[in-house]
Amino acid sequence: MTAVVEVRTEPESIPNTHPTFAFRAVALIAAIAGIMFTATAARYDYFGDELYFLSAGRRLDFTYADQGVIVPMFAWIADQLAPGSVTALRFPSVLMCVGAIVVAALIAYELRGNHRVQMLAAAAYALSGLAANQVVLSTFSFDATLTAVITWLFIRWVRTRQDWLIIAAGLVAALDMQVKWMIPIVWACLGLAVIVCGPREVLRRPALWAATGILASSLIPILYWQSQHNWPQLAMGSVIGAEQDATGYGPIGFLPQFPILAGIMGTLLLAIGMWAAFKQESLRPYRFLPVALLIMTAVVMITHGRPYYPGGLFPAIFAFGAVGLWQYDRKRWMNLALVPIAAASVLTTVVTLTVIPLSPSWRTQSENALDLGLKTAFFGNTNWALMVDAVNDGYATLTPAEKANAVILAQGYPQAGAVEQFGRQYGLPATFSPSRGFGFFGPPPDSATTVVYVGLDTAEPDLRSRFTEVQRVVHLDDPMGTPGIDRMTAVWVCKGPKQPWSTAWDTMTTLYFDLGLWRDPNTTTRPTR
Repeated sequence: MTAVVEVRTEPESIPNTHPTFAFRAVALIAAIAGIMFTATAARYDYFGDELYFLSAGRRLDFTYADQGVIVPMFAWIADQLAPGSVTALRFPSVLMCVGAIVVAALIAYELRGNHRVQMLAAAAYALSGLAANQVVLSTFSFDATLTAVITWLFIRWVRTRQDWLIIAAGLVAALDMQVKWMIPIVWACLGLAVIVCGPREVLRRPALWAATGILASSLIPILYWQSQHNWPQLAMGSVIGAEQDATGYGPIGFLPQFPILAGIMGTLLLAIGMWAAFKQESLRPYRFLPVALLIMTAVVMITHGRPYYPGGLFPAIFAFGAVGLWQYDRKRWMNLALVPIAAASVLTTVVTLTVIPLSPSWRTQSENALDLGLKTAFFGNTNWALMVDAVNDGYATLTPAEKANAVILAQGYPQAGAVEQFGRQYGLPATFSPSRGFGFFGPPPDSATTVVYVGLDTAEPDLRSRFTEVQRVVHLDDPMGTPGIDRMTAVWVCKGPKQPWSTAWDTMTTLYFDLGLWRDPNTTTRPTR
């Protein structure tokens, strides 16, 4: 009897049938997208989070209450190089978006996709809603691209078995931890997906545990800071969940947003990619990625997280879809159908970048939190300068003696950021806010006896409980405006705090951000400093 010996073929011994990378075509797509996004970056005024990042950048620290240092650091750099430039502020996000476009093509290349497949994956991301949202300076802008890089490194490891790629993935994950604290969840989802469908060989590689150690070590300073400030990030989970529920995006409600985030072409590739990973033999070694997306989506649904949290896995699935589409034995009508789909994708992106935000004259009154979110998407946040003018009007009523011991206090962190950004021309005093991350910047000095307070016009009862004298001096209430900016907004002059700020601050800080259109006492978690 002849013995049959199984010879295991290592990836390095497989004949080189790999296509080349479509460098010129992908570079052209990335360049066009970068130019378009840069040229239109300033079409929206500052968003509230961007104003907060500018304020955080003026108080650089190794970590913050609800994110790492990288985004505030880039905000600070932009503000130093081009003060007041929205385009400069958002340019790092544009670069991140361009990077994600290239990574989508690189993943298609790793999956042995030809030049057209690589171009399709790159174009799908460039034309997606994710790309349009990524241009705004946010933690998502950086997190999405860094997560995509991690998926690319793992896919490349599956093809080449070069363990240094896993170490590199750990380093990128550690970097991502300095942006947004979602990456341990993504890492765990990838690990669970590997356990479910392989390649389980990676679990036996010391490089994986070294990479996990690198990621874990990057948490140490963050966990120390959190432990010293009563773990605000843990409380933020319930706050975000309550906000999602209030806006109508509960455990299931956010799923319809996936097609918006993916775009027309991207939605098609998402569907094809999820199917192809299990049906096409060439993609089966990499099917842990679609499984990880399913797990990640389930986690977001259970925790009531933001719809875009799984977005960093989309470039990989776009690449899966592009490969699957090209390998499928298509009928002629299918090829013809791709033409209007591609045209609609391009048209949608061009309209989004050139028509939106809509004219303020088209705006109608926001009735609830969901309506406000839609209005913000179509019209942006406006009239920050008007709100700051009102704050300056309140400050102008103070006597010189009162000004010597005066501070600005804002109810919400976006308002505080706006006062700092737009109020510099007025010479306003220091700005403070008990809202979310801003509250951890610290209280006003105990010497502050006069406060110019800006917030929702419902704040007066709370102010009277904290000050001996409260006088409303300005009221902004444009029915078509945004609550907290130019609608339901007031400015008070408050004198004689009843407690020292160092004592009162812990009772004022809150992670709950009142939009003025909902009331949910269950979200008023107050972590102490």
